[in-house]
Amino acid sequence: MEEFRRAYARLCAAGGEAPQEAVLRRLRELGEAPGRGRLDLAAQSLSLETCGALGRLLPGAAPFAEVALGDCGLSEEGVKLLLHGLCSNTTVKSLDLKGNNLRTMGAEALGKLLRQNKSIRSLILEWNSLGVWEEGFSFFCQGLGANKFLQRLDLRNNQINHHGAGELAMALKRNASLQELDLRWNNIGLLGGRALLNCLHSNKTLKRLELAGNNVPSDILKAVETCACSPALSASEQALDYNQDRQTILSETQNQACMLSKEILNLKDEKTKQFLDLMDTIDKQREEIARSGRLQMTEAALALSEQKVHNLGELLSAMKQEQANVVERHFAELQQQQQEGADREGKLFRDLSACNEKNLLLRNQVDELEKKCKVQQDQLFQLKQDLTNTTAELKLRAVQAEERLEMEKRRLKQSLEDMESLRLKEVDHMTQHMEASERSLQDRVQRLEAIRIALEEELSQVKAAALTERGLAEEELIKVRNQARLDEQQRLEHLEEKLRLMTESRDEAQNCCLKQKQMVSEAQAKASQLSLHADGLRRRIEELQQDLNSKEQEKVTEVNKVKVELQEQIGHLQAERTAQEGLREKIAALERQLKVLSSNHREALLDKEGEISVLLEKLRMKEADISRMREEEAQRANLLQNAIMAYVQGSPLRAHSSRK
Repeated sequence: MEEFRRAYARLCAAGGEAPQEAVLRRLRELGEAPGRGRLDLAAQSLSLETCGALGRLLPGAAPFAEVALGDCGLSEEGVKLLLHGLCSNTTVKSLDLKGNNLRTMGAEALGKLLRQNKSIRSLILEWNSLGVWEEGFSFFCQGLGANKFLQRLDLRNNQINHHGAGELAMALKRNASLQELDLRWNNIGLLGGRALLNCLHSNKTLKRLELAGNNVPSDILKAVETCACSPALSASEQALDYNQDRQTILSETQNQACMLSKEILNLKDEKTKQFLDLMDTIDKQREEIARSGRLQMTEAALALSEQKVHNLGELLSAMKQEQANVVERHFAELQQQQQEGADREGKLFRDLSACNEKNLLLRNQVDELEKKCKVQQDQLFQLKQDLTNTTAELKLRAVQAEERLEMEKRRLKQSLEDMESLRLKEVDHMTQHMEASERSLQDRVQRLEAIRIALEEELSQVKAAALTERGLAEEELIKVRNQARLDEQQRLEHLEEKLRLMTESRDEAQNCCLKQKQMVSEAQAKASQLSLHADGLRRRIEELQQDLNSKEQEKVTEVNKVKVELQEQIGHLQAERTAQEGLREKIAALERQLKVLSSNHREALLDKEGEISVLLEKLRMKEADISRMREEEAQRANLLQNAIMAYVQGSPLRAHSSRK
């Protein structure tokens, strides 16, 4: 750490700037505790020159594994210099940049860091502004999707909206290392929550996803928790179970391949040992034959020596007799060995013929399996065609539903405009009537000018909104009644009644307008939810099609593997005649594997067909819900029209005009 501090001071001096005392003091404190391995510059205001010097020192192997730069007030250029230095770093495992108000350039620099760095496992970015600018955040998400080493990411309080959540979902589909993601206290909303929930189908590593404080509905939060933590019975959890089953099947096939390769190697070793033993026996027989030839030469030598040494004749005759016996014994042994070899060859030929017959049977079985596979492929193709037809029909129905919704919206808008115009006309008429009545009161009540002023103030207050102040107006009217004439009292009561009717009619018109607006907003929300659900069903159908394609490819590859293994076994049977029983067991094991694989494929196809039928049933149910909602909307529109007509027919203006 002392060398790092000196290098920092030297770089600052070379740049013509004095090093920051706070940074030097913190580096000195860290140098006194070398076991920590942490560069902690949190809450230190770092200048641009300091950021440039640190950025030049960070590449390569830095003397620490954690870097804490939280609440440092870093500028865009400073962040860019620091992160450029960390791109080629190989020792830093954790990076903390919280509370630095990172924006577009910071997001782009972070995306570059995630693309190039291979050592950072934890990245803390809370209390920044990465989600405000969509272009920079999309670049950051692209870097996250390309990263293969980051395990923990903290994005709390970054003003991420539903567009940013969609970008994050696309990145999580491609990422294969992230295990924890914290998105609390952003503005993801319903659409962003759905996008993140859908991305969990293809992500196989994410274990924890925090979405609290994002205006996400509780059902989506529960679904995300169950997908990321504990598997259940939803569609996303079925995808997770399918991924786990696929991994187990792959591991089992790899283990079986390893076992088969080991057994093949053992068989090869046994064959080589048997071949070496056979060569040893042949060498021994050759040595014995050579020894017999040497004995014949000794006989010739003894015959010549008989002429010279006559006394040893008896001994030579005895030796000749013994030599003849030995030759006879060797000849008999050779004949016996030849007979045994002939028997073995006949047995091997019989075994080979039996193996060839079994191979023919196996080939016939393979041909039958191929025919069955072709039939299944044809069935799958027919199912795909049916799916395409159903999807086209669903799209047409969705378009028709959207058109009908647009027509309903236009009708509702037109009715609202008509109601608003009627309400304005009624208000104008009532205001004109009030002005005429006020003029008549001014003509008739000249002696009560002070009282008239008080009454006009109270009437203006009643027009503005308040039924609570009516008591004061009534008290004033009681005082006026004691002083005015009976005809004036009747006229005032008549005016108050008209005013009350006007306020009630205005309140009723406002309530009707609010109810209509709420109904329109509810219809729009339901239409958006239905469109989102239809999109989810379309994506599910596409995923099922991809799963079917992958199953077909796996089935073809497994059949090819079985063919190759059978051919290898046939070659081994022809080359190695002495291991027939082991090869029979291998062929039986391969037959069992073929049966198991075919049964597994049939079960998988049946499961997929069941899922397709369930999805079709859900689609039919959704269509029934859409038709029911359309009928409800039509009923509501009729009720609204009847209410408007009743309101127009029973309005106080109409009653007043008829009274006149």
